[in-house]
Amino acid sequence: MEKTYNYIDLFAGASGLAEGFYNAGFKPIAHVERDENACLTIKTRIAYHYCKENNLENFYKDYYYGKIDRDNFYSAIPFDKTDTVVNEEISEDKFNLIISRITDVKRQLDINEIDVIIGGPPCQAYSVRGRKANEHKKKYDQRIYYYKLYARFLREFKPKIFVFENVPGLVSFEGGYVFDDLRETFAKEGYLLDYKILNASDFGVLQDRKRIVIIGWKNELSFSYPLFEKIKRDAVVYDLLNDLPALKPGTISLPLNYSTKSTSYLDESEIRNGYEKVSLHNTRPHNSIDLEIYKRAIELWNAKQQRLNYSSLPKRLRTHKNTEGFLDRFKVVAGDAKYSHTLIAHIAKDGHYYIHPDIDQCRSISIREAARIQSFPDNFIFEGPRTAAFTQIGNAVPPMMARKIGEKIKEQL
Repeated sequence: MEKTYNYIDLFAGASGLAEGFYNAGFKPIAHVERDENACLTIKTRIAYHYCKENNLENFYKDYYYGKIDRDNFYSAIPFDKTDTVVNEEISEDKFNLIISRITDVKRQLDINEIDVIIGGPPCQAYSVRGRKANEHKKKYDQRIYYYKLYARFLREFKPKIFVFENVPGLVSFEGGYVFDDLRETFAKEGYLLDYKILNASDFGVLQDRKRIVIIGWKNELSFSYPLFEKIKRDAVVYDLLNDLPALKPGTISLPLNYSTKSTSYLDESEIRNGYEKVSLHNTRPHNSIDLEIYKRAIELWNAKQQRLNYSSLPKRLRTHKNTEGFLDRFKVVAGDAKYSHTLIAHIAKDGHYYIHPDIDQCRSISIREAARIQSFPDNFIFEGPRTAAFTQIGNAVPPMMARKIGEKIKEQL
């Protein structure tokens, strides 16, 4: 029989990284996440996998289609044996509590050793935009040093391998001092490491999303950084969007029938995975000024493939005084391009940077459209209100990319 490998998921978010590793054949020991809605998302996905593996997927579909509520759905899942979610913030104060919780799960599952620790600490402190916003309070920002807490998990559980994901800005942050300290910190725990800047678009994801992926392994292991073959799909972003029902702004609906047949890309990527209807195809409302700006942005892109410059708007449409910086604050998702621009958590605040390319719909993208750009399958449920769902999606590692990383690590294990 094929050996089953396990993992601990730190800073889990909506579990995009974990979903990829699960689909690569790994089993979770724990998901540690501070956000309650994200934890519910993970719990629901755990329940989905349980149902699928025990011929109960129709029961999950009842929840997905809105026929039963979450309490009734959860009540039928044996979470005493499958619940690996630790809803705590990774911090000095909570560290021992989290270790105790994970140790309890290990004992219940009769697990002696951990194969992999995965995780992507919050990246805002390292991102170029985040640095500017955070400059005045930088010395108090504990997020900068989450890697030190990550290293303590390595010391405690001694996994064979770890995967640490973040924004490319981590390398240059503070002139490279932090990254140098990170490498030295992990080395002290007995790990060799290598890193590369990987782009999700090279893994079949229709999104230009660059991330640093650090992979470390115990000194005594014969391991090397995996070589990833580039996967290019014969598809454009419209292949992610055009089978979904057309919506107006501010639409909140029950699961809807697809408007057309699936595309080759949706089938090959398993994003559209056999369900009759699609859930969470919900949109945010917009005011009249935003809608007029959206229309201008869509027309300019579709006619000339040009981006709207904020300073070119009539004064009556300018709601911000700054006309010298961040002039591309309104941006259309390029439906005819090979991939979308990077999806980030700011989409939870407004949809200006992610405008649907269809002039007849004239709105920002829906929750489900954002999830598809991140390569989440259509049967993946994000728990919580719309803002929470967008935050979870924007912060996630694309599962399709994560799966390829997991498969390569599994080969070497």
